[in-house]
Amino acid sequence: MKHLYSIFPIFLFLILFGCKTSKTNSNAEKVILTTAQKQYDILVQSSHINLSKKNNIPRTIKNEKTIFVSPYDWTSGFFPGSLWYLHDLTDNEKWKIRAIEYTEALDTIQYWKGNHDVGFIIECSYGNALKNTNSKYYENVIVQTAKSLSTRFHPKAGIIQSWNSGEKWNCPVIIDNMMNLELLFHASKISKDSTYYNIAVSHADTTLKNHFRPDNSSFHVLNYDTKTGKILDQNTHQGFEDGSAWARGQAWGLYGFTVTYRETKDPKYLQQAIKIANFIMTHPQLPADKIPYWDYDAPKTDKTPRDVSAAAITASALYELSIFISKKEKKKYLNWADAIMKSLKSPIYLAEAGKNNGFLLYHSVGSLPHKSEIDVPLNYADYYFLEALSRSEKLK
Repeated sequence: MKHLYSIFPIFLFLILFGCKTSKTNSNAEKVILTTAQKQYDILVQSSHINLSKKNNIPRTIKNEKTIFVSPYDWTSGFFPGSLWYLHDLTDNEKWKIRAIEYTEALDTIQYWKGNHDVGFIIECSYGNALKNTNSKYYENVIVQTAKSLSTRFHPKAGIIQSWNSGEKWNCPVIIDNMMNLELLFHASKISKDSTYYNIAVSHADTTLKNHFRPDNSSFHVLNYDTKTGKILDQNTHQGFEDGSAWARGQAWGLYGFTVTYRETKDPKYLQQAIKIANFIMTHPQLPADKIPYWDYDAPKTDKTPRDVSAAAITASALYELSIFISKKEKKKYLNWADAIMKSLKSPIYLAEAGKNNGFLLYHSVGSLPHKSEIDVPLNYADYYFLEALSRSEKLK
């Protein structure tokens, strides 16, 4: 843990993310962790059967079969990240051994310049590894990945390009991209090179300026002219329509601006995170159990799918947000995060041991417009659920 302290000197951050605490405080939590360990034993075993194949990272279920992906899938970092959180929550060494195995399998991603999702992949795996290990090599992976990600930065527009150019978009930037900034901040701390920090701040500032509507909901995709910074289009890719509030997109924004405030202490980012949180919390279409529909503006029927992944991301972000605000506001957001987690821990959303092919949570949505991964488990829903569980325990 000594190495982690040298990287993250902010005391409150250490309380929430870096310090070991006594493990679960209630029998109910212990039952959940027992179930989680049994489930991830299943996932690890099924993955090892596929070890000789390039695709052996569990992502979801399709037609009752587990779908495995390669290291170059944008979700590949979440499975090792979940293993790191299981180690954090249980102190069981087997989870650390397994986490190292799956983390180091992502080694080549540090050189990949073809997608912005390297932030998701490497920070969730190697970033979490550095909270548990003292490894110069892991630090080097973080910095090299930041170098690769930085090649997608357009200085005149002030943004990091998300997907590659194509027929539909010149330079698409999605709200999800806010989640990649943590990697850049991390790399700047390790390397003492402010380049990565400055790129992250530029992207956050441009997103803050352009991505949000007057009600503090966000567009999913903005299309930029990289030479002038002009916005060519405001679209969606996974939401109901261009002007709707795609549920997971709102959660990405909340999480991303909370992280940006943590790393910069610029109050404008904290205010934006609070505005997004309040948009979600007060939305008239938010169900009573706090688990949102896949898009806040999509027509609602008894068959409209929920998105558990959006709920888990929101809960995790709220636990961190709570440490940066006044005591009066803190209670409101903690109570809301706890309410989300209470729902996620219920049998409606949390699988019994031996069910759901080993995944923890039911009822997430990948991309409904593309008829992809609708009402299924997703590895990133599990990841943010375990992260939220870890953050909640540390706050106690």
